Amino acid sequence: MDVDVAEDLEEPVSDVSFDANPASAPPTADLPPAPPSGVRDIEPPVARTGPPKRLSPSSASTFQQCPKRWKMRYMDRLPDPPGQAALAGTFAHLVLEHLLQAPTPDRTVENAKVLARQCWPEIENDKDFVALELDEAESRHFRWISWKAIEGLWTLENPQDVVVEATEQLIDAEIDGVPFRGIVDRLDREDDGLVVSDYKSGKAPRPRYVEGRLAQVLLYAAAIANDLGERPRRARLLYLGQRTVEAEVTDEALEAVSVDLKQTWTSMTSSCASGEFDAKTGPLCGWCPFVGQCDEGTAEVRSRLERGSMRLDAPAVAIVAPVPAGQTT
Repeated sequence: MDVDVAEDLEEPVSDVSFDANPASAPPTADLPPAPPSGVRDIEPPVARTGPPKRLSPSSASTFQQCPKRWKMRYMDRLPDPPGQAALAGTFAHLVLEHLLQAPTPDRTVENAKVLARQCWPEIENDKDFVALELDEAESRHFRWISWKAIEGLWTLENPQDVVVEATEQLIDAEIDGVPFRGIVDRLDREDDGLVVSDYKSGKAPRPRYVEGRLAQVLLYAAAIANDLGERPRRARLLYLGQRTVEAEVTDEALEAVSVDLKQTWTSMTSSCASGEFDAKTGPLCGWCPFVGQCDEGTAEVRSRLERGSMRLDAPAVAIVAPVPAGQTT
């Protein structure tokens, strides 16, 4: 989308306009499938020699994509460079968490603006945000894209109509023998039962990727059923400002994600025991923060560049094969 820098959130809320539609910002990137945006690590990566005590959605997704990447992040504890998209998602999640905890009549756009201002210092002082070293214009743009994600909730639903059972619900449960832990953005109560709702600030997936993205919330549904004793009826992803992706929580759906999780856990524990973590190469190597420490990933990026099948704005390009000055994507 073509956007412009919005007015500064540090100005009085009544003076803030989020309706600008400038053309100075880059269009939304059509990235290859990546780990679900907004999925947070429950336990920070800690250097270890064995498997984790519990498996979170983010850890499982990383291992499924590339065991070697999982090792570098969760065992070697290599630093994962901060990114604006992830932090903007964190900001949106924080504001919406507080909004949906408010009394029903207070869940308005104007109150969301107030909450955005109140939450901003927490993001602004976060070490990952500081590390981005944004100038004033870039910082204003960051706040603008964060606000567009927050405001995008009203594209999907009226928050005043939602009956909220819990927000940021921590779930600890075993799923098919696998110790699982996750944080559910929102647990709603509808006429026919519970609904797992999870916010996404990234781009909604193409149809062929929908099933993989829904696995996360279906795992949450399985964990909630085991932990709380009530199985949710539906699990949904709210792609803010875009569309809702939803699945019925059926026996077949839960069995499929449980089997997949158990296979991931078995492979992970086996790799930890053997010390062998294979690199799965492909287009996502272009977006791997550890590509500079991975011979296979470096070779993959270079090969794709030679074939013309790697986007020149992929972060890994600047690491393994910087684009010559003056050359564009």
